[in-house]
Amino acid sequence: MSTRGFSLAALPVARVPGVAIVLVVLCAGFGVTSPGFATPANIANILTQSTILLLLALPMTVIIMTEGLDLSIGAVLTFASIVLAVTVIATGSPTLAFLAALGVGLCFGLGNGVLIAVFDIPPFITTLGTLGIAQGLSLLVTDGQSVVGIPRSIEQIYSGTAAGIPFPIIIAALAYFITHALLYHTRFGTYVFALGGNREALRVAGISVRGMLIRVYVFGGLMAGFAALLMTARLNSAHPTAGIGMEFDAIAAVAVGGTSFERGNGWLLGTLLGVIAVGVLRNGLNLLAVPSSVQVACIGALVIVALFIDGMRAER
Repeated sequence: MSTRGFSLAALPVARVPGVAIVLVVLCAGFGVTSPGFATPANIANILTQSTILLLLALPMTVIIMTEGLDLSIGAVLTFASIVLAVTVIATGSPTLAFLAALGVGLCFGLGNGVLIAVFDIPPFITTLGTLGIAQGLSLLVTDGQSVVGIPRSIEQIYSGTAAGIPFPIIIAALAYFITHALLYHTRFGTYVFALGGNREALRVAGISVRGMLIRVYVFGGLMAGFAALLMTARLNSAHPTAGIGMEFDAIAAVAVGGTSFERGNGWLLGTLLGVIAVGVLRNGLNLLAVPSSVQVACIGALVIVALFIDGMRAER
């Protein structure tokens, strides 16, 4: 598969149908069962609510392409949101608060990368440990309570619009195109593909595999810190459990989108479609008043169905 450029002819069509068929079926099904689902307002709502998940799923795609995993990204998002909220309340500076959130993401991303790349601790074990650390710090700082009193300047980042387009959608679109450019039009992207597909070639070329792995996890941490701005603005507060479980949705979106957990095969547009599929599923189930515990099971089923469709096509 080419690691450069983008064209319809180069799309991995064996992966397209799974997520595309599932998305069409979900939209058709909820359109029939929920009269308010197909309205323009609800569609805009789905896209807006999917933006935070997209900001996590984009780096998760890159990480999984290196045959890695980041279970901590939801907890890091939560702790970064708390640090952002506490900082903006204490200083009154949204800029300083945003930088603090990015700093949290950077520290956790760097920590994950060093433990995985330098000390050879498996990604699952490493990020499970840092998940616990981030979650514990969130509870410690807040004493299990919500952080309220967020200034309106932060809230407007989520509720505001530009030319009629919600700010979160604009931010998510920029994040997607920047990640797309990094993955398909830079040496960084070429090395990411090689990390999952042929690490020995990187070593022969004199590229530091450890250094690249650290950069990949730092990218994930920074994106989690960035997403904290949107989540804090959306909730108009910060809560120690707000982002817990979002790593599951991010991994599900990446898997539904067709990214393989081995051999460095990834497709960023598939991740975007996977995020929308997860957003459509959650929105439709909310309209049907389905309990959140059942929604998690439905997302798991969504992953299985999409991969089953792709597997059936691959056998033909």
